[in-house]
Formats: sequence, C-alpha cells, structure tokens
Amino acid sequence: MGIDVVTFGCRLNTYESEVMRREAEAAGLGGLEGGAIIINTCAVTGEAVRQAKQSIRKARREHPDARIIVTGCAAQTAPQDFSAMDEVDLVLGNEEKLHSHNYRALPDFGVNDFEKARVNDIFSVRETASHMVDAIEGRARAFVQVQNGCDHRCTFCIIPYGRGNSRSVPIGGVVEQVRRLVGNGYAEVVLTGVDMTSFGADLPGSPKLGRLVKTILKQVPDIRRLRLSSIDSIEVDEELLDVIANEPRLMPHLHLSLQAGDDMILKRMKRRHLRADSIRFCAEVRRLRPDIVFGADMIAGFPTETEEMFENSLEIVEECGLTHLHVFPFSPRQGTPAARMPQVRREVVKERAGRLRAAGDAAYARHLASLVGTHQSILIERDGIGRTAGFTLAAIDAGAPGDIVEAVVTGHDSARLTASPLAAQAA
Repeated sequence: MGIDVVTFGCRLNTYESEVMRREAEAAGLGGLEGGAIIINTCAVTGEAVRQAKQSIRKARREHPDARIIVTGCAAQTAPQDFSAMDEVDLVLGNEEKLHSHNYRALPDFGVNDFEKARVNDIFSVRETASHMVDAIEGRARAFVQVQNGCDHRCTFCIIPYGRGNSRSVPIGGVVEQVRRLVGNGYAEVVLTGVDMTSFGADLPGSPKLGRLVKTILKQVPDIRRLRLSSIDSIEVDEELLDVIANEPRLMPHLHLSLQAGDDMILKRMKRRHLRADSIRFCAEVRRLRPDIVFGADMIAGFPTETEEMFENSLEIVEECGLTHLHVFPFSPRQGTPAARMPQVRREVVKERAGRLRAAGDAAYARHLASLVGTHQSILIERDGIGRTAGFTLAAIDAGAPGDIVEAVVTGHDSARLTASPLAAQAA
C-alpha cells in the first residue's frame, strides 16, 4: 500500500501534503507492513471536521492493518478529539507534520494515549521554510507556499489557532521553488498562503506581495502562467496592482476574502474593510485589467445578521461582479468570539446560504454566456477538462494534463464551457 495522503481544505494543505509524503517516505513509513494513511485535516467549518473523522473511520475499516496519522488544522486546534479515536495511531501538529523525525517513532505508537499526540504551541513558530517540492501528485498545476499563519483575529475564524502568526518564506526561496517546478514541466504555478497579502511584513525590508510576484516573473522568464490563491483586497499594494495591469503571465483571476457585504456584519466579524472598499477595489482592478474574473468567500447567517443585512451581502455579488462564489453557512467554531454571539436560527442560515449560492450560480451562468465565441488559453487538468486563464472550467477534447491548448469557446452547459481547439477550427 505504501503511503496514502488524504487532503482536506485549502491549496496550502495540498502543497503541504506533498511535503508530508516526502518526509514520511524519508522516515520509512512506505515500508511498513499494512502501509500508512495520513489524513491532512481542515478546521474552517464543523462540517470539514466531521468529514475528516468520517474519513478516518472509513480508512480504518478498509485498511485495518495500516498506521493512521492525523494532522492539519483540525488536529492542531483539537488534538484531544483525534487522539481519543481508537482508529488513530498518531496526531501531529501543523509544524510537526513537515519534519521526518516526527514520523520515525510511529511503529512504537499506540502504546498509550499520552504519546499519541505530537502537537506543540503553533504560536511559538517564528519562521516558515521553503519546503522544496518537485511535483504535485495528480495535478496539472503546482502550488508554492509563500506565507503561513495569520496576525488578524476575525471573530469567526479558528485558523490562526491552527496555523499560528503570520510568517513569510524569503523571496529567494520562493523564486527557487518556482524555477524548480517550471523546470520540471509545470506550465502554471499557484502562489498560496493563509493570509497571502500579508506576505513580507516579517522579512527584512518588508517587501510586499507585489514585489514577490514581479521578482518571480523577472527571474523565472520561462513561467507561462502564475496565479494567486485567495487574497485580502484591503492589503493589496500598488506594485501588485501594477503587475495585474501589465503582466499577461499573471492570470486574470482573483479570489477575494470578502465574507460579507454589510458594514455592521463586517465590523462584528472584525474585518478590516467595508462594503464600499470591496466595490471600489473590484471596479479599479476591472479598469486596470478588463478580463479580470473575481471569486469570493462569503458567509451566510453570521450571528446577529438581519434580513436587511443579508440583502446587502446578496447584492454585492452583482455590485462587485463576482463569478466564482464559495458560500459558507455560518458554523460556530468553539473558542471564537462569534460562537458566543446571538446566533441566527439554523434553518435561516441554511436558507440564506441557498439564496446566496443561487445568486452565485446565476452570476456564473452569465459569465459562461459572455465567453461564448471568445478565444481562450486552456490548461488541461485531466482528460477532457481544463481551465481558462480566468479559472473557468471548460470541456475540451484536446491535449494531455499540463498542456495549454488555444481554443475557441463554442458554448456552455451552465456548469462549464465547451471549447474546440483552434487547430480543429482551422481544419
């Protein structure tokens, strides 16, 4: 069986899963009789934690002799919950999971519950290393960590307690990782982090994300596509705006951490932007880069949210021109201030989440229709499926995973574009 890694959650977890696979191999887990299964958890919502526990139980049923290691944000924030599970052999924290020596004693684990968890204080971690990864298994694009942790304390968010304070990977380490991945054949690299727009505040000279992006594009001239994962619009710097406007290799797709469209809710979330800031940012970026596509995270049913407040969030989908919407029904996370606020009834939370998703679906359908007849460069992810530069899903019968195919959009089915390679059109 070897080593199987099951990943939940964000793109940073995807990247770290490859580091963990390498470190576990170095520790000899691949040679264990029965193999090893590593569950890399997410703690963003209660549902994410429930799914992780369900996956652990399933893994034990299907592989009774395997060693099961649980790590990730849910393991960092609630190690006792996982070490109490009979199915689990070892619990590792978010820092511990990245180092081979923490896996080496695994065959001796399970002797007693006191040794099952290796989870230290994540806030004691001061630096984030550049963990070199040569490939991302099963992926057409590669992810590179540029930052970890978060210094902000949004009232709904458990993630700082899973990831610690913000810390950046030095620019040289990021550039070398990108150069290595491009040299290994990746046409697209995605920069990722927990609070990526806070990049550089802890580095000498305090370089910002825009400087990092410009440096990558200058020092790795062969890179064909560079993409940013989720950003906080209020932290975007002038150099980043400049590179968005003038560098075609930076993909025209930004996923924004908006969370809400009502000022009172934003204040109660302890966000650092207001409704007008989001609308102004999207208008400015669209002026600089007319083909930009916006995605956003939005929370429905935050504590104290009235119908009028929710309507403001609903309306910002159109006002900001959002296309790829990630909607989260509010999920109280134990230990966060929002969990102690007056809660919205669960049936109302679910109903509002449904309405917000419907608004997102309608916006996405309009976006798909607007691309019919256009020329698009599509990165093939798997046979018959790829994504445009704007991260829109497309069905296309051409190319192999990792190829970029020039195509014309011939239609859509409300879920994805249909496209035909330009060579076929010419024929």
